[in-house]
Amino acid sequence: MELSDKSARQLYAELKPRKRFGFGEKVALVNVDPQKAYTLPGEFITAYETDPLQMQHTNTLAALCRKLGSPVVWTYVAYLASGEDCGVWGTRSETPDSLQNIKHGSRRAELDDRLEIDPLRDIIMHKRMASAFFETNLASLLTWHRVDTLIVTGGSTSGCVRATVVDSVSRGYRTIVVEECVADRHESPHFASLYDMSLKYADVLKLAEVEEVLQQRAYALI
Repeated sequence: MELSDKSARQLYAELKPRKRFGFGEKVALVNVDPQKAYTLPGEFITAYETDPLQMQHTNTLAALCRKLGSPVVWTYVAYLASGEDCGVWGTRSETPDSLQNIKHGSRRAELDDRLEIDPLRDIIMHKRMASAFFETNLASLLTWHRVDTLIVTGGSTSGCVRATVVDSVSRGYRTIVVEECVADRHESPHFASLYDMSLKYADVLKLAEVEEVLQQRAYALI
């Protein structure tokens, strides 16, 4: 089979292991836009899920990071009712599921009800563009906590996750994407993005491996 004949899933599955960035001294968990506009495919959009237990897996990672004293960040996208703060990005489409129709206070802007968010220590961060770094205080927050490693979950794999990952490694962070904890609208861009991030920008790891590393660090603190 020619390379051009293979699906994105096949290409990703056949990708040879790359040299890893690895885990550094301190991690942070950045959960990119796990909001109802993207996590309820039956209600809002058709979506491809790597794992139907994505929200549960994300909760497990968040609990482990809290045990380590690591920041847990949840981002969401929302705009004014007028759409005036969307910028050119919001003019791309006028379909019901387009960006400018995610309004502050709407159901689409709400974080998924299945998420276990600690209101006393977790950080909920509003963003307007793809990357979690763009015009937010994420970078200064990570500097304050002396973080050198980002674990990234959320959606979409080809959009906001990938943008966050590219910005993360560009700022010198070791960057890890948890395969079972990212999702996209369609299978092809999902696996194409995992392939691309694996080659260049991140360690795309299985959930079990990430959990094992975090658990070992948590045990070491006991």
